[in-house]
Amino acid sequence: MTSRCVNPKRKQARLRPVYLAVASLAVLIAAGDDAGARSGKRSIESIESRSASEPLMAIVSLRDQRITVYDAKGWILRAPVSSGTKGRETPAGIFSVIQKVEDHYSNLYDDAYMPHMQRITWSGIALHGGVLPGYPASHGCVRMPFDFAARLFDATAMGIRVIMAPTDVAPIELAHPVLFQPKPGAIAMAAARTAEAQEAARKAAQARLDAETAFREASRAKVPVRAAENLKRRAEAQLAAAETRLGARTRLGARISAKAKEQAEGAKAKAAVKIAELQLQWDAAKADLQHRLDAVTSARDAAAAADTSRAAAAEAARQAERELQPISVLISRKTQRLYVRQAFKPILESPVTIADPDRPIGTHVFTAIERSTDDAKVRWSAVSLDGGRPPGATVEPRDRARASSGRGVEPVPTVPDGAKAALDRIAIPQDALDRIGNFTPRSSLIVTDEALSPETGKGTEFVVLLSGEPQGGIKNRRRRPATEFRYARPRSLPFWRSPFGSPFSTW
Repeated sequence: MTSRCVNPKRKQARLRPVYLAVASLAVLIAAGDDAGARSGKRSIESIESRSASEPLMAIVSLRDQRITVYDAKGWILRAPVSSGTKGRETPAGIFSVIQKVEDHYSNLYDDAYMPHMQRITWSGIALHGGVLPGYPASHGCVRMPFDFAARLFDATAMGIRVIMAPTDVAPIELAHPVLFQPKPGAIAMAAARTAEAQEAARKAAQARLDAETAFREASRAKVPVRAAENLKRRAEAQLAAAETRLGARTRLGARISAKAKEQAEGAKAKAAVKIAELQLQWDAAKADLQHRLDAVTSARDAAAAADTSRAAAAEAARQAERELQPISVLISRKTQRLYVRQAFKPILESPVTIADPDRPIGTHVFTAIERSTDDAKVRWSAVSLDGGRPPGATVEPRDRARASSGRGVEPVPTVPDGAKAALDRIAIPQDALDRIGNFTPRSSLIVTDEALSPETGKGTEFVVLLSGEPQGGIKNRRRRPATEFRYARPRSLPFWRSPFGSPFSTW
């Protein structure tokens, strides 16, 4: 029993060395575990025999506690991981990287350091560097070796597909009539729009330069106008003064010699001639100035028109570029609908026909990979997440004693017959096909028994959770508010604010 007379602050001061000792021991244990994970056989592997292209997907095997990264030619990186522990399991399903933060600290778990964080849900599931004890130990995230996490962070781009697979499965190349192909001439059209935008920008810059030149010339043309005007005004003033003096003498009856009168008249005549000459100079300078001012007006109008054309051409080029961005299509047997997203935004939803709709179809991810040599078609890869397991059967992660044994086993290639059979049952309406955009490498088609996860929303790709697998790591997290997209499932519980403000959802 603790005495009520004990000063809590003094007690805390006495216990501080104990806390420090425990913390130091935990750090040493963690460092030892991590060193063991790093030094284990084949802890981090990479393909060195060929140059790797852009990663297309990362597949995390929850049973084997391993991540494998694939490009268009096969796997390029592989490392052990530590996923969610029992009760907080990392959910099996389909995700994408929706945020990258190099130095992240958890706002839930004692400000834990999560370096090279790549978020896959706004509720807090992510890939990041961390301690690997050799078995599932996180609260739902996927920990990776620190150096591997840094390497993967540098290699990936926003939107890269992340598949949390119950078993370790590898993609295979697949061809099928349902798999989309690029629209003819789309790349050439985008290149033409880009060239037009560049030419319009050049013309707009030249038009602005012409307008500035015309303005400078008009400014210089004002100088002779002012000079002629000032000389003419001075000559007129001198003539007026001479006439005034001559008239004054005449009114006073003063005698003026013939010679003086002749000189005065001569001066008046010369002044009149000078005024006439200056008038001509002034008229000519003013006409030239008006011409220059008209040129300024014309040049400014041309510059404005060129800038309008530049803006329109730039927008056309951006639109063409957007149309070349990867497209994601999801077909759900549960909802009998087709959904399309591009750049994390929904662009289309349509009914779809699935033959024998009461029979499971599985969950398959088809990914467009590098173009064929004729530049008119793309190749496709396929990953099936069921792995040939009986319907409803779940796969538990290997226990601690067996966790390392799975890392030496190669992933099982996807069985093509199952993926093809799923595609055989799908009929997409022609109007939906006409409205779906252009397919380029990294575009994808997901065919699944599942409905869209509530995690799908603003600023996300499609999120699909396998209903037959443990989801403790995501069920225990608060989600962000329902989005305005009509195919996002509404939520009735209070949620955290949007991840585009602060704070983020808890980890």
